[in-house]
Amino acid sequence: MKKIITLAFTTLALTLCIRAASPVDTNSPATNHATLAKIPDAAHAPVCVTNTVTIAGETVTYRAETGMLPILKDDGTSRASIFYVAYTRLNATNAEPRPVTFSFNGGPGSASVWLHLGALGPRRVKMNPDGTQPAPPFSLVDNQYSILNQSDLVFIDPVATGFSRVTKDEKTADFFGDEADLDSVGEFIRLWTTRNDRWLSPKFLCGESYGVFRAAGLADHLRGRYGMYLNGLILISGVLDFATLDGATGNDLPYPLILPGYTAAAFYHQKLPADLQANLTNALAESRAFANGELTTALQQGAALSADERAKIITELARLTGLKPQIIADYNLRVDEGVFRKQLLHDEGLILGAYDARLTGRDGDPSAAYPDFDPAMAAVMGPFSAAMNSYVRSELKFEDDLPYELLAGVQPWNYGARNHYPDASTRLAQVMNQNPYLKILVFGGRCDLVCPIDTVKHSLNHMPLADELRKNIHYAEFDAGHMMYANLPDLQKMQVELEAFLQP
Repeated sequence: MKKIITLAFTTLALTLCIRAASPVDTNSPATNHATLAKIPDAAHAPVCVTNTVTIAGETVTYRAETGMLPILKDDGTSRASIFYVAYTRLNATNAEPRPVTFSFNGGPGSASVWLHLGALGPRRVKMNPDGTQPAPPFSLVDNQYSILNQSDLVFIDPVATGFSRVTKDEKTADFFGDEADLDSVGEFIRLWTTRNDRWLSPKFLCGESYGVFRAAGLADHLRGRYGMYLNGLILISGVLDFATLDGATGNDLPYPLILPGYTAAAFYHQKLPADLQANLTNALAESRAFANGELTTALQQGAALSADERAKIITELARLTGLKPQIIADYNLRVDEGVFRKQLLHDEGLILGAYDARLTGRDGDPSAAYPDFDPAMAAVMGPFSAAMNSYVRSELKFEDDLPYELLAGVQPWNYGARNHYPDASTRLAQVMNQNPYLKILVFGGRCDLVCPIDTVKHSLNHMPLADELRKNIHYAEFDAGHMMYANLPDLQKMQVELEAFLQP
């Protein structure tokens, strides 16, 4: 991508999953450091624990299965081992009618930890209620806002992320591309579904950021490759068409689409004029009307825009963003997110977060053109890293001496696009046209400057979809940014939206 009421956790009861390989009992006295130092792969049996969590006043007993699945070649040999954590509700009379949701994050190069321990799983990272970073050391709490009461959950770490690794003699770079990614993640979903006898279960994909691009492609890939039809896609803070994000000469599309994000951030920091500051809904409506109308028209004119019209646009952009008119003029009406983050609170010595523009940090170099870090990413990296590294070993009982890669280097990434921007919206439309029961739920944070919600709205509104199927697309906006679930009120709202969406 361009920018790229808690209950005590009960004692874990270790159980064993039945698989072809010999199980690993981490409580066995025979287990020693030499055994644990081995790198588990798909030949190892998964490790299981059972636990309970209270969600929406209901006690949910579940099994957490942690392990590796192979990515198979046509001859049945393994190309890679994919790390996963799967949560299955116990005491269900019949697993088939119960939904299963496959979840992953983006990057590309991101592990699934963010959605896993931030929003969906039965345990979550304890952040400050407003999504800011707590003081270390960090901790985990039961997630009473998990969707495990509604759906079983499978969190997938693509190759090179988490503990997922290629097998001997395979090249990691061969997995670094959108089609290669669909092949490997799609094969994982097929094999997990097969081994767990879930072909007749309702199936959902939940992706965040680049994971939205992946989810759209996977819906088509799974249908075409395996005949697997999905019930729904949950698209969180994502991108479908990179033309909506990557402003360049000849592509002014991203600038109108990000303007409502600037307005929301300026509103949060109280930098809008009094009439706009009085009501966020009205301010955003005015921002979108201007973005879709006068601003788009002005940018399309380029150098042909008259001086009077240019001055009018600058004045209105300053009003809707809180920026000084001279900054807008200096950047020729095309202010990217880095400039906005640097300049909005420049006089206070602060920079804004890219992933969440509500969050701020101290500007180490006021003379630099762009911020030198993202305060929003800095706020979550420490808590999520500590939590996952502890959780996977101490609670899930999975041992691996490799580092758990939250964000792996996977560049260069092959998008397979030649002379055009990567775009998954057409594939998504094809799937929806062929599977009219496929539902789409879109989540976006108003203060997300990495993947503004208006960008994915634009893509969905322009894809070649039968009109009667547009009723299958639903939107929900949140106050925070990209990882809106770090903000407790947004996490609570997410649970309500997801519960309704997962209903048959």
